[in-house]
Amino acid sequence: MATKKTKGTEMVNLIDSFGEFKEAKNIDPATLVSVLEECFRSVIIKTYGSDENYDIIINPDKGDFEIYRNRTVVEDGNVKDPNMEISLSEARAIENDYEVGEDVSQLVNFTDFGRRAILTLRQTLAGRILELEHDTLFNQYKDRVGEVIGAEVYQSWKRETLLVDDEGNELLLPRTEQIPGDFFRKGETARAVIERVENFNGNPKIILSRTSPLFLQSLLEAEVPEIQDGLITIHKVARIPGERAKIAVESYDDRVDPVGACVGVKGSRVHGIVRELHGENIDVITWTANTKLLITRSLSPARVNSVTIDEENHKAEVYLDPDQVSLAIGKSGLNIKLASMLTGYTIDVFREIDNVDDDDVSLDEFTDDIEQWIVDVLKNIGLNTAKEVLGIERSELIQRTDLEEETVDEVLRILKSEFEEEDNTKSEGDQ
Repeated sequence: MATKKTKGTEMVNLIDSFGEFKEAKNIDPATLVSVLEECFRSVIIKTYGSDENYDIIINPDKGDFEIYRNRTVVEDGNVKDPNMEISLSEARAIENDYEVGEDVSQLVNFTDFGRRAILTLRQTLAGRILELEHDTLFNQYKDRVGEVIGAEVYQSWKRETLLVDDEGNELLLPRTEQIPGDFFRKGETARAVIERVENFNGNPKIILSRTSPLFLQSLLEAEVPEIQDGLITIHKVARIPGERAKIAVESYDDRVDPVGACVGVKGSRVHGIVRELHGENIDVITWTANTKLLITRSLSPARVNSVTIDEENHKAEVYLDPDQVSLAIGKSGLNIKLASMLTGYTIDVFREIDNVDDDDVSLDEFTDDIEQWIVDVLKNIGLNTAKEVLGIERSELIQRTDLEEETVDEVLRILKSEFEEEDNTKSEGDQ
């Protein structure tokens, strides 16, 4: 049976309804057409009860469409379903040569659906387009975790900073992911690593970070051609953001010094990274599968005498000369903390007993004058004897022990008096 379309049909243009969505970000035309057709069919079903006999032609480039309803011609008085059938006289009013059994394809003017249907269509389209944009944004960024991105600062709040990428997508840099000292002005470009991509209830959030070890790793990879070429690999990065970092690297070419290549001549390759990280000191060491040697290297610049490993509990005891202990621990304990983070071992440092000054006195001998818990605090930072405590600046002692100033002053007074008494005793003996 032949199917005829009415001639001189009216093209219904609803640019105000959906034309603006044809420029939707990152949505391919085929997907957009599919969504538009889905929305139109939803309205048709609500209006006529079925959409199976409708053809929808969409032109997203122009923002227009045509809807055709296909009905079968039946004898006058035999129309049972006006949506599926059309009487012979009504069909011949369209074209006078229609016969019973033929199909009539007639343009439906969408404006006849009514104002409410058009409003529903707009709302449905807006919701579906938003869902598609969210899905597209999530899919676009989910595989980019670990990548450094530069984005424009849009606005800063107390808890986070909002940035936008080149396509206008919103990116979040929480305060907890910012380096101490970070300050962003609207309109400037900020660099950060894509830390994670969340998708809660279809609402994707791209979370950036400047404190993540991945940020430092990616910056170093960008600066060192040997890493890009695969000659050097970064095994582990440990950071205390804005303070200090340690990086373990390995070379797959005996002719390439991994540490020298990463640092560059006179530190040329890390200078820019250090500036980006607000002066964060970067130590680069050579990776090794030998745990003891890795721990030894990670405690640089301290010289380690020996290391004892407890693999089951991931603990290590490190023995050093007394003058190396403070170097191993570092200012505010940063060096030993980073070494533990880099190696995965809890590290305890000990002074070699044989190297203790014969005139020195163990802190345990002072428990009558100094409370035991204070002695334990001092020993926990690697100070076991009186001279070791007296050999450290008062300010550093306060900082490392977190003791009250009055308490530290009292401890120093007691320890000093011990040696003053010894000196007085020796003087009297000489006489």
